[in-house]
Amino acid sequence: MSACPHPPSGAPDPAALREHARDACALLKALANEDRLMLLCSMGSGRCNVSELEAATGIRQPTLSQQLAVLRQEGLVDTEKEGKFVYYRLDNPQAIRMMATLWEIYCAPQEAPSTTQP
Repeated sequence: MSACPHPPSGAPDPAALREHARDACALLKALANEDRLMLLCSMGSGRCNVSELEAATGIRQPTLSQQLAVLRQEGLVDTEKEGKFVYYRLDNPQAIRMMATLWEIYCAPQEAPSTTQP
């Protein structure tokens, strides 16, 4: 097997590549939890309060609050207080793109296979 060819022109230098890899790992680590993934998916269509998230995902307290805290700490969601409600929304461009891709792969309606014969 031959060695890796020279990087294409415009490729990031190794230090920048390592930083990007670190950022990607942090995002993937945050997404690598079923509860957090379900919460982010529920926020994909807009902001939600805790009661709405609980109803949409079936995740109960205190797990719900713990996972929302992780998402806030990782900078994936933002909060907005309105009266007695706290609303959560996706607030990270990379997470938004990743969730859209995951939705497309796993959740989007699939086209039915063609039943026409040649």
